[in-house]
Amino acid sequence: MVNKRVFVVVVDSLGVGYDEFAADYGDEGANTLGHMFEATEGKYKIPNLQKMGLCNLTDVKGNPPVDESNAYYLKLKESSIGKDTMTGHWEIMGVLTTKPAVTFTDTGFPQDLIDELERQTGHKFIGNYSASGTEIIKELGERQLETKEMIVYTSADSVLQIAANEELYGLDEIYRVCKIARDICSSRPEWMVGRIIARPFIGNKADNFERTANRHDYALDPSGLTVLDEMKEAGYDVISIGKINDIFNTKGITQATKSSSSVEGMQQTIDTAKTEFNGICFTNLVDFDAKWGHRRNSVGYAEELVRFDEKLPELIENLKENDILYITADHGNDPTWKGTDHTREMIPVLVYSKSFKEPKSLGTRDSFACIGASVAEEFEVKLPEIGTSFYKELK
Repeated sequence: MVNKRVFVVVVDSLGVGYDEFAADYGDEGANTLGHMFEATEGKYKIPNLQKMGLCNLTDVKGNPPVDESNAYYLKLKESSIGKDTMTGHWEIMGVLTTKPAVTFTDTGFPQDLIDELERQTGHKFIGNYSASGTEIIKELGERQLETKEMIVYTSADSVLQIAANEELYGLDEIYRVCKIARDICSSRPEWMVGRIIARPFIGNKADNFERTANRHDYALDPSGLTVLDEMKEAGYDVISIGKINDIFNTKGITQATKSSSSVEGMQQTIDTAKTEFNGICFTNLVDFDAKWGHRRNSVGYAEELVRFDEKLPELIENLKENDILYITADHGNDPTWKGTDHTREMIPVLVYSKSFKEPKSLGTRDSFACIGASVAEEFEVKLPEIGTSFYKELK
């Protein structure tokens, strides 16, 4: 029996234009890919993604659409309520989110939550407001070294983040505290944030503090069975790279690899393509979102996309004849937009295989779950309740 292999690579936050619900989120007009290249005056080139049809999905200054692509290309609308990481990834794999995740962006966390966190962990906490992770470390990191108070903060996402000096506390203690925070936040619906995130850092003063690669997310379980669960149950390999394992809270995963950067995550995907497996390799490349989108840095975002584009030929070279590669996103994060939040956008899907004869546009479809449905149909496992497979259209 010949192994089947599918690769799903999420370029985190690479939206391709707002959808009809964007106005509900204050995002009407957002376009991560288009605005990024407009802001950088079209000087960055992405020839490999361009050839796959990415620039046929929205105007990408300096990178015109192609008459003939080497991949199928389409846009997907989000069915779920929200625009965050978990909502997007869960929907890709077939789970619909109907209730928005709780956030504390404008208020910080309730004092009784902080009191309970201090009581159970034995630590005092400072901060408790929405902030950039790098900035709050600069602001409060030196105080932490003096007083040994941990830093708690949030963002526009449904998250509670704990920043702690790795050399002061040690990773075991930081992770212990975050596990307690997960239990506390899960104990009451009004506190149930999607993720608790450990944010270890090193350094001894504001100008040399640096976050380490030892981030760890403590997420909620997906709200239903995913295509990953179905594939694992059927005996297939489900390999996660980057923060996929955290996003799905280990559910449906058979092998997990962490990444310290998007470049490393792409290399890990290439290395996986050189191995024998039977199933799916699911990769998240987080730097696009965490380093550039949230920080509203169009130049950094575009340069990261160029690095990804330059790595693509090596991944393609290591694909077998019947392997299928999906390149997609999970939401938008327009680096020219107001604030620091994600943006509600459609996502691109580029579908490549060496076996395809006449790839073309597949238009616009109604759910991110069309990806999961297509994967499920190929592997003959139970299809998700949302999303329509386009697998049989791939020829």
